[in-house]
Amino acid sequence: MVKASGPATAADELAEQSDEQLMSRYREQARTEDFNALVRRYERELYRYLARYVGDRALADDVFQNTFLQLHLKRGLYEDGRPLRPWLYAIATHQAVDALRKVGRHPTVSLDQRIDGSDSEPGALIDLLTGDEPGPLAEMQVEERREWVREGIARLPEGLRQTLILAYYQDLKYREIAEILKIPVGTVKSRLHAAVAKLAEMARAAGPEENGSVP
Repeated sequence: MVKASGPATAADELAEQSDEQLMSRYREQARTEDFNALVRRYERELYRYLARYVGDRALADDVFQNTFLQLHLKRGLYEDGRPLRPWLYAIATHQAVDALRKVGRHPTVSLDQRIDGSDSEPGALIDLLTGDEPGPLAEMQVEERREWVREGIARLPEGLRQTLILAYYQDLKYREIAEILKIPVGTVKSRLHAAVAKLAEMARAAGPEENGSVP
């Protein structure tokens, strides 16, 4: 039997290649087919991440385009076997941070996104901050609480804020966040704990004037 040739065979060949294999070949040969295959694989996932991160679809589209432009320009730096996903997210995050700085804004965050770590139970950020005990944050209306936490996140130091957003946006493992930010896994965990603790401290300190209640 003679195997079919043409576009279908080429598409099958691309589908069989891992992200890392496509990237290695693109680095060496700069094949448009390999580049386009990587864009197709990540366009939905990465665009959703960027749209949540920057909070603006038009800006997210620009950052997405710049991310793959940087992937093209930096292809010579890619090392064989290096996991592509964290490397691509690192490029995307850097581009998003730069874009937000240019427009004078901070990243946004979904407060219902759940985090999953190897040594902790999954939980939503808003649940971690309100907890079981009553307090100023727990007594706020839902939208007031969301807005307060968004503002609190914007006030966090850059390192804590960036780690928190990466953890709560995507289903990224600690090791992936570590590679994206180029820090040890232990530092990722400590930053997340510190960020949540800092926000919880802000919540405990929130008084009647901040949550809008009348004494």
